Amino acid sequence: MRKIIALCIGLSFGTLPFVRASDNLPAKPFAQAVWLPEAKQWWVTPWYEYTEFERIWRGDRKENIIQGGGHGFDQNNGMVLLEYGIKQNWAADLLLGYTSLATRSFSTPPGSVISTSGLMDVTFGLRWQVLNETNTESKFTPTLTVRAGGIYRGTYQRDFPFAPGSGSVGVEPSVLLSKSFGWEGFGMYGNLGYRDFRSGGNGDAFGSVGFFQNYKGLNFDAGYRHQQNTGGEDIGGSGNTIVYSTNIKEFNQLYELGIGYTDRKARHFQFYLAQNFNGKNTGDKTIYGIYVTLPFGP
Repeated sequence: MRKIIALCIGLSFGTLPFVRASDNLPAKPFAQAVWLPEAKQWWVTPWYEYTEFERIWRGDRKENIIQGGGHGFDQNNGMVLLEYGIKQNWAADLLLGYTSLATRSFSTPPGSVISTSGLMDVTFGLRWQVLNETNTESKFTPTLTVRAGGIYRGTYQRDFPFAPGSGSVGVEPSVLLSKSFGWEGFGMYGNLGYRDFRSGGNGDAFGSVGFFQNYKGLNFDAGYRHQQNTGGEDIGGSGNTIVYSTNIKEFNQLYELGIGYTDRKARHFQFYLAQNFNGKNTGDKTIYGIYVTLPFGP
């Protein structure tokens, strides 16, 4: 059983969450919410993440936003993710966090600092693991989990340029998949989901695909993510002026890499890096993150 718990935690944390205009609505990376804690067990994850960008896509047009001294846009997120195994194959999750954003790129007078901070959007969900490849005799069975999630708006300034969310209440159903194949420790993941915001903002479709490799407590991850709003408008303005609303039509494509280590007590330590390579009405982001997952209970 300890080996299964260590494997689940080791696989559970790869790279980064899904993003909107700036990093927003963090969730387990690489579709690893597919794994659940054991019944009556807690997973507690203190988490820090830093996002920066010096270029943006205003619509389809990419431009530099650097102002005085090489300053662009900076965001800091401090979070804690709580997961609890309700019973076999069922788990609940809750993410709480605080965010701080600052830029000199769109201020008056030009070069002065504008910022916002506050609670991040709260996300919570219930997960059901329909299939688990580790307890079946069929070599073709994947691990499959469905999640019904919710979103509650944070306290940041919702019309701040590249705000970390739409300041809305919403729902978030998703399906997650993982399958080991080939040589030992190697496999592939995928996920597909949709966010429907009930109090402002457009629908948000997202998905990801990639590979993982586990070896003697180490795990290596590499993947691709796609996110796209179903409607909305382009960022307006020019130069150091910007017209930005919660009705932005955003598009993101990112690659992401991660390396983690799980010790003999099933504690997992993770570093990750991600970078936009294409987008629309978003920042050309570089994202760094680090966290540790601590198991408690049986």
